[in-house]
Formats: sequence, structure tokens, C-alpha cells
Amino acid sequence: MSTYVITGANRGIGLELCRQLNQRGEVVVALCRRPSAALEALKVRVEEDIDVADDDLVPRLRARLAGCPVDVLVNNAGILTRETLEDLDFDRMRLQYEINSLGPLRVTAALLDNLHAGSKVAIVTSRMGSIDDNTSGSRYGYRMSKAAVNIAGVSLARDLADREIAVAILHPGFVRTEMTDHQGLVDPPESAAGLIARIDELTLATSGGFWHMNGEQLPW
Repeated sequence: MSTYVITGANRGIGLELCRQLNQRGEVVVALCRRPSAALEALKVRVEEDIDVADDDLVPRLRARLAGCPVDVLVNNAGILTRETLEDLDFDRMRLQYEINSLGPLRVTAALLDNLHAGSKVAIVTSRMGSIDDNTSGSRYGYRMSKAAVNIAGVSLARDLADREIAVAILHPGFVRTEMTDHQGLVDPPESAAGLIARIDELTLATSGGFWHMNGEQLPW
């Protein structure tokens, strides 16, 4: 039995991660701004008022989880807006950086003392942050924020190697959730199961890799 801390846990992929991990007997700490009825029904530990875009998050989250060893940290919280070259809303783009790019760094920094040799850190990113894979353009804020968190994940893998903490950079698939207006190719249960499998198989030797939830290694 391991302790998993999951951000963005109140809906979508985060909620499904909490559900599946709870069902297999893991200890789940669900972080969110506001809990949903579905999350509360799981009867896992919920820490609300957790906004990964808040610069004050680091000391607050550190205090909330003081003394709680974390075996796996899943940085899942994220947002998607749809900027085009004709509609560059820079405030929306900045917000995506705060949540998608800086959020995982804030949370990981806050819980650094909770992690230990053998712990794992997962970043739920997107293949839309891949430069090689960008064949359709647009989505400026989302693509740029995900490219930024991808390189942050590689840096974390390098910086945490001496602590024997492995890092996975994971694409969940095109998932039918509220964030995607319920468009997509897979449903949250399939995506979450794939993400859990990739986290389970993560080792220090593979730390810093970029994978699809189905196991495919993705281009940068």
C-alpha cells in the first residue's frame, strides 16, 4: 500500500485516478480547489482550497501535509483554452502557464520533504506540448504551457536523481472530459488505467521520459 497525492482530483482524469487507486487499496490524498460530490463519495482524504496557480501554495501545502510520506505525486491539475493567431488572449495564456507549467513545480517544491528514495513524481502533460508532433498549429497557450512543463519535468528528473526519485512525463490521451467539452478518443477510466500502468513501471533508469498513457514513447 502506497500513498498517492493527486492534484486536480475533483473531476475528470484526476477523479478517476483517485477512484482506481482507492479501489486497489492505495492511500489517496486528493488535492483540489473545491471537492465534487463524486470525489467526496470516494471517502479518501481530501485537501481543498488547493490552487496550484497560487504563489502562497508552497508553504500552505507543506504545512497541510507535514509528516505525510508521499510515495507517488501525480501533478494532474490543468486547464485548456483555445487561442488562435486571430484570438490571442494573453491573460488566458498566462493563466495556462500558471496552472499547467508552474503548478507542478509549486506542488513538487512544496512536497519535496515528503518525497523519499523510491518515490515517484508524475506530470500529466499533453502531446500538444511536443514540437515534433505539432502538425496542426493553433492552441498557443496550451501548447506553449505544456512544452514548458515538459522541459520542467526533464529538469526535475535530473535534479531528483540523487534523491532516487523518478519522474514521468505522461500524455493521458485525447480524453472525453469537461475540459475537452467531452470530445475525445478515450474515456477517463481507460486513460487513468494507462497512466497508473506507466507510473507503476517507472524506474530511475527511465526517469525523464515522455510517454503516451498506452506506453508509446513520444517525440519532443
